[in-house]
Amino acid sequence: MIHPTAIIDPAAELAEDVQVGPYSIIGPDVKIGAGTVIGPHVVVNGPTTIGKNNRIFQFASVGEECQDKKYKGEPTRLEIGDDNVIRESVTIHRGTIQDNSLTRIGSRNLLMAYVHIAHDCMIGDDCILANNASVAGHAHVGNGVILGGMTGVHQFCKIGSYSMTSGCSLVLKDIPAYVMVSGNPAQARSMNFEGMKRRGWSKEVIATLRNAYKVIYRQGLTLEQALGELESMPAGDELQILIDSLKTSERGITR
Repeated sequence: MIHPTAIIDPAAELAEDVQVGPYSIIGPDVKIGAGTVIGPHVVVNGPTTIGKNNRIFQFASVGEECQDKKYKGEPTRLEIGDDNVIRESVTIHRGTIQDNSLTRIGSRNLLMAYVHIAHDCMIGDDCILANNASVAGHAHVGNGVILGGMTGVHQFCKIGSYSMTSGCSLVLKDIPAYVMVSGNPAQARSMNFEGMKRRGWSKEVIATLRNAYKVIYRQGLTLEQALGELESMPAGDELQILIDSLKTSERGITR
């Protein structure tokens, strides 16, 4: 299961069936769960916890010290959930004490080649980050988000669940849940209605969210006014996700 050229620190904790490929390096304070496969030439530093059934491809750097100049070697962490695919040359950095000392990746995510996840980022579940997408420090990405190739996300941005960016988008403000953006700087174009259909959401739910988009973007309302309109609409879990993403915005939303 472990190639003879791999270097595993004695303080690392690997489940019995973890596979480690040639020339990979696993440092101390690293825990790797059952069924995870580490490819060749991968570096994993700690403190890092990696869950079950992940696959990490060659040349990835996972759990390295961050690139924040304020970082002075303090003990910070990276946590990765289950069933993630981390492709070639992905870089994921640990947190800083200026935030929660933690970078977290959820479960069932696909991080394509050359993706960068910076310090203190929070990535939800079921996300797809296409090739060369880069997420700057302290950014929060919800569940089911798709970041197109070469998307750049500014630090401290919040990307709402089930939203989507086109390739080469530059995200400078928060993206509300479900909203599709593109451009440099990114601008709102529509909602991810096709994604809703693929998830089997009802026509009624989709119609409600379509109307909500019009309230936010087509009526010339301030964000506060739009929230008032949305909160007067019939309640539903999907609509509440959108409302919550608007309420927690601190940088202002992408218009």
